[in-house]
Amino acid sequence: MTRRYATNFFIRACLLIFLVATVLTCKKDDGPRIDDEVIDRTGTTTLPLFTISTNAEIVDEPKVDGRLTLSDSTGVLYEGNIAIEKRGASSQAFFEKQQYGFETRDAANADLDVSLLSYPEEEDWILNGPYSDKSLVRNHLIYNLARDMGHYASRTELVELTLNGSFAGLYVFMEKLKRDKGRIDISKLNPEDIEGEELTGGYIIKIDKAEGSDSGGYSLQNSFVSNVPPIGSNQNQSIRFLFDYPDASDIVPEHRTYIQDYIASFESALASAFFADPVSGYANYIDVDSFIDFFILNELSNNVDGYRLSTFLHKDKGEKLKAGPIWDFNLAFGNADYCSGGEVNVWAYRFNERCPDDFWQVPFWWDRLLQDPAYVAKLKERWNTLRGGVLSNNEIQEKIDSYVALMQETKAIENNFKRWDVLGIYIWPNNFVGNNYIEEVNYLRSWIENRLSWLDTEISAL
Repeated sequence: MTRRYATNFFIRACLLIFLVATVLTCKKDDGPRIDDEVIDRTGTTTLPLFTISTNAEIVDEPKVDGRLTLSDSTGVLYEGNIAIEKRGASSQAFFEKQQYGFETRDAANADLDVSLLSYPEEEDWILNGPYSDKSLVRNHLIYNLARDMGHYASRTELVELTLNGSFAGLYVFMEKLKRDKGRIDISKLNPEDIEGEELTGGYIIKIDKAEGSDSGGYSLQNSFVSNVPPIGSNQNQSIRFLFDYPDASDIVPEHRTYIQDYIASFESALASAFFADPVSGYANYIDVDSFIDFFILNELSNNVDGYRLSTFLHKDKGEKLKAGPIWDFNLAFGNADYCSGGEVNVWAYRFNERCPDDFWQVPFWWDRLLQDPAYVAKLKERWNTLRGGVLSNNEIQEKIDSYVALMQETKAIENNFKRWDVLGIYIWPNNFVGNNYIEEVNYLRSWIENRLSWLDTEISAL
């Protein structure tokens, strides 16, 4: 580690300690805890309820054994063994409301594929708890939009959670991103698939923080480094790609070399003077349509983490590299007060210009792609098509209407903010703090309207 990186890590660690202290001092303590109150779930319609019990404290690895009962107003939908752990990096440090990942297990405590809430059978699941996102629906909204655009994104359902006898509030039940026929549908890559067509897929790569670390943790075993530095950064930062499938413990040298060389070839072509050539340029390596839609979703939401964190890429056998699925938009749609994350009139892909000191930077890809007239023409055409349908103002607002109506009908909003008394309080990194839920959701609505208007003008002018 260089001295400059060590200094950068130290500064970020100090900032983390400061922010945690700030969050702790901003908590309200002016009313009874939810354990002493009665949660109203007596209506004819209720959200699905996950009731989880464990005989040990839930930690961030290893998973602890537990029992899940899933029910709704009709009765018990599923009951069985699970293993559960905390998940998330920043959320564990900053948020009282924790995020959880769990695996469904059989009687012998082995992994068990099941269907929960009619999702395709699998074993790995997530309970995402909106906390700084006081609208409660940012992730739910963007994943539904992505699926409506024709891409796989984690299926989501608004639910409630009771954990070890204590009501935990509203959660978004989600699929964990992984290779699976019903999720990221790419070929299984076996250790013996080391040549020819078999070697070409499938792969899942991430641009993200290293697992279990907020400021490092990268190694030659779990990642590789881009040959092209990010534009505009001033701390000698680099872009790192993490092996997700096969992961660092399973990947064999031939797989590691293939996907590393493939991305290096893509970047070399994109950086070259002939990058726009339809045969020998970048289009020879990537599925352009997937990159355009990935760009649109991150720009629609001005995702402050977009392109540089929680960024998934996948490549199937015999196919080009695709962008996505999208992931983790709780700080998007105007819910970040740093690096212009709350603004409606900036490009998310130009993050490096605003925050050149940040350790995690945006790859040069997006700036370079917009220098190709053919790419821009396809982007404009796709944007105009989506604005006449899936991404029209009415379609998006109607989605929000339906989420809010459901949560009001089931009293999920009231129940959640009884448990987590955060309305009217700054929770990192809120750009807006509403005094009540209606103000929070109206902020989201107006932010989206303004963002769409700005993008209409800016994309047209590209």
